[in-house]
Amino acid sequence: MPTHAFSRLPPVLLALLSGHALVHFGLGWVLGLSGDEAHYALYAAHPALSYYDHPPLVGWVQWPLVALGAPDGLLRLLPEALWLATALFIYGIARRLQGPLPAGSTAASADAGWWAVLAYSLAPVLHVLGIGLLPDTLLMFFTAAILWQTLRMLDAAEVQRLPAWLLLGGLLGLAGLAKYTAIFAALPVAACLLAAHGLRLLRRPAPWLALGLAVLLVLPVFIWNAQNGWISFAYQLHHGAGSHWQWQQLAGFLLAQVLLYPLLLWGAFGLRRTVLGGVGLPRSQAWLLSFFALPFAVLAYLSGGGSSLPHWTAPAWVALAPFAGVGLAALWAAGRQRLIWVLAGLQAFFTLALYVLMLMAGPTWLQAEAPGSTEAETINPFTDFYGWDAAGAKAQQLAREQQTTRLVVQNWTLASRLAWYARPLPVHVIAPGFDQFSLWSGELPVGADAVLLDWSQMAYRLPVGEGQFQRCEPLDSLAVARTGRPVARFSFYHCRGWGGRPAPRRIDEP
Repeated sequence: MPTHAFSRLPPVLLALLSGHALVHFGLGWVLGLSGDEAHYALYAAHPALSYYDHPPLVGWVQWPLVALGAPDGLLRLLPEALWLATALFIYGIARRLQGPLPAGSTAASADAGWWAVLAYSLAPVLHVLGIGLLPDTLLMFFTAAILWQTLRMLDAAEVQRLPAWLLLGGLLGLAGLAKYTAIFAALPVAACLLAAHGLRLLRRPAPWLALGLAVLLVLPVFIWNAQNGWISFAYQLHHGAGSHWQWQQLAGFLLAQVLLYPLLLWGAFGLRRTVLGGVGLPRSQAWLLSFFALPFAVLAYLSGGGSSLPHWTAPAWVALAPFAGVGLAALWAAGRQRLIWVLAGLQAFFTLALYVLMLMAGPTWLQAEAPGSTEAETINPFTDFYGWDAAGAKAQQLAREQQTTRLVVQNWTLASRLAWYARPLPVHVIAPGFDQFSLWSGELPVGADAVLLDWSQMAYRLPVGEGQFQRCEPLDSLAVARTGRPVARFSFYHCRGWGGRPAPRRIDEP
């Protein structure tokens, strides 16, 4: 990576990035692993060529630290470093995009790199991905790196260099090992380079060598799937199809995007009005906008079927951030300072509020239900980060006392955190269907006994009855408190005589 684009970072930008890095570091040591984080950390505890629900890179990069028994805080140094590296790529791309614009234009009269990083740093979801390592954290970084390399290769001299092609192929292959949606980055690469250099590019060996390298790198995913009946691909196709398509779900998704990424959105508005509608970017550079447009359009459509989450668009917004930086610089230079100050202030408030809510385990009026309550608790997503380490230790203790080696839960998201903090005890998910734990732990044997964990934020009825356990006896409970109030409760049971027919029911179901 050339160093000149990142040289002489403005002091205010260094302060911004350093401040966020310190906050990420602090929260990374205070918070326990979320369900998704624990799931991917378990990838590293079970090394494999690939996994049921995602490609393997999110596990591979954590493997050395997990093998050494590193604490959660050290594991979180990885997403924190990736967040910072992504910010630097965004800065460099924005400055490079700004370079060809005429010196007298409003779009070229302010530092687009600064505005791009500011917009990136004021998106709350991107901070969550900068604290916890998810496949999307990796794909954010690789999307920025691929965009940077593609932008460089729009140059006629750079595209002649074989090392440049091999670097591009390597980045694409690693992105494919991070998440299946990396294909949404590969297609814009082809569109941009063909738009810049024409079809004659396909007559050269270098692009095909790059493609071969990318395919070679993702080969472990295909080998693992071939060995396991292509279950991962089948799962992704079914998951992507979603359920009945509804306009209301699409509207909710788009509203969430506007609320979670508004400064990036307004930056794009400034780019359209002041740059693309006036001075204009080179045609080949304008094609780089497809790094945002393609994945966002696909994920927005999938949201209508209920199969798209707000953070899945994070890599797409990262791709838009450099363009948003150019647009925000143009808006600022055109006299729209008040609008930008209002938007930036609101976003800074929401981002700060996110940090505070993480530390407080949610707003103070949300509390756990009293012991023995049959009412479902109000969902408080911030409780995810608290109590699971103690619950895992308690489950291990109770398993020893009951002379069993098996733990059970009724939902896979509970299994991930319990399996991480109670390892190496196997955790069985007694629910219909197939998941990663079906591969790691297998089905609970008929007639077996186990320690059952129930969590008040996802509470289920006891699995007792025909085809389930013959009986479940309460063992202990563990209250989780934060800021002087109970926020969740773990309940433990010793269940005997498993019948082999799971039928989990939430406590609020009839």
